[in-house]
Amino acid sequence: MENKWEMLESSNEEREKIWKKNRTFAGDVWFRFRHKPTAIAGLVIILLLLVFALAGPMFTDYSYSKQNLEVVNIPPLMKVFCAPDEDGYLYITQSLKVVWVNRDGTLGTQLKKVREDSASSMTIFDCNGKEVGLYYGKKPYVLADPNTRVLYSTEKIWNKSYILGTDSLGRDILTRLMYGTRVSLMVAFVAVLVNMIIGIIFGGISGYAGGMVDTVMMRIVDIISTIPLTLYVILIMVIMGSGLKSIIVALGTVYWVDMARVVRGQVLSLKGQEFVLAARTIGSSTKSILMQHLIPNAMGSILVTVTMLIPSAIFMEAFLGFLGIGLQPPLASLGTMCNDATENLRSCPHQLFIPALVICLIMFAFNFVGDGLRDALDPKLKK
Repeated sequence: MENKWEMLESSNEEREKIWKKNRTFAGDVWFRFRHKPTAIAGLVIILLLLVFALAGPMFTDYSYSKQNLEVVNIPPLMKVFCAPDEDGYLYITQSLKVVWVNRDGTLGTQLKKVREDSASSMTIFDCNGKEVGLYYGKKPYVLADPNTRVLYSTEKIWNKSYILGTDSLGRDILTRLMYGTRVSLMVAFVAVLVNMIIGIIFGGISGYAGGMVDTVMMRIVDIISTIPLTLYVILIMVIMGSGLKSIIVALGTVYWVDMARVVRGQVLSLKGQEFVLAARTIGSSTKSILMQHLIPNAMGSILVTVTMLIPSAIFMEAFLGFLGIGLQPPLASLGTMCNDATENLRSCPHQLFIPALVICLIMFAFNFVGDGLRDALDPKLKK
C-alpha cells in the first residue's frame, strides 16, 4: 500500500515563528469586549431599545396624544364577563361603564345605558337587544341578568387592542412608551454629545496648560458642580420656558464638569510621555499635540465616562419629568409617564411599573457596556 504521508520540512525559523493572528487595536478591543457576556447583553438591550423607540411608532395605529375616554385605564389582562348571547365579552371600566370585548380580545364600543335601578343598586345597559345589569352595591362590581339576578361567568383575556393597556386619558401606553423612550434617549445622547465637546476641550486645555490656567479653570468647574442641578434647571426654564429644549440646554451646560475632570487627569498623566516630547521637538503646535496625540490616547477613559453619563442624564430627565418640571403635556417621556401613573397607582400599578422598568433596563444596559469598555480598553488586561 502506497504511503501518502510526507514529513514537512522544519527549520529553526519556522519553530520560532509566532503563528497567532495579529489584531489591530480596535480588533483587540472588540475581542475582549465580546468575551464579556454582560457587556454583550447590555449592547443588545440598547440596540433593541433603539429599534423599539425609532421604528416602533411606524407599526402602531395609535398616537401618543390621541385620547379615547371610552377606554380609560384598561389593563393588559382584563377580567371580563361572558355576554348573554355568548358571542363576546363585557368589561367594566373604572367609571362604571360597560365596554364590549370581541372574542379575539379586541375592544368594541361602550354599551348604551337604558335606565338606573337605584332600589337594586344596578345600572341597566343594552347589549344587542338584551338587558345587562351592572351591580354596584359592593365591590367587586359584577354583571348580572337584571330579571333573574344570575351572575355572568368571568374569564381573563389579554387586551389585543392595547397590548400594554391605556392610561387615565385613554391613550395607548405602548405607543407613549415608544415615544417616551425616544425622547429620553434623544435627550441623553444630545446632552452627552454637548458634554463631550465642552468637557474634552475644557479639560484638555486645563491639563495641558497647567499652572495658573489650570487652577482658574478647575475652580470654575468646582463652582459649577456645587450648583444644585434642579435649581439650575428651574432657572433655565424660567428664562427659556418649559420644554425639551430647556432640558437639553440645562443638562448640556452642567454635565460636562465630570468629563472635564476625566480629560484633565488623562492629559496630565500623558503630557510628560516621550511621544509628546518628540512632537514638541519637531515643532508641532499646541493644538496639534492636544488634538492629535493627547486626546486620542485618552479616548478610552472618555468613552467609558460617556457610557456612564448617558444613564445618569436619562435618570435626571426622568426625575425632572416626575417632578412635573420637564416636558409638558401631551409630550411623553419616561419621567412624565411615571408622573401621570402616580394618580392611579393603587388601581393600575402597571402604568408606573412599565416605564420604570424601561428606565432600569436603560441604566443597567449602559452601565454594563461601560464596564465592558473599561475592561476592553485596559491594556493591562490584554493576554
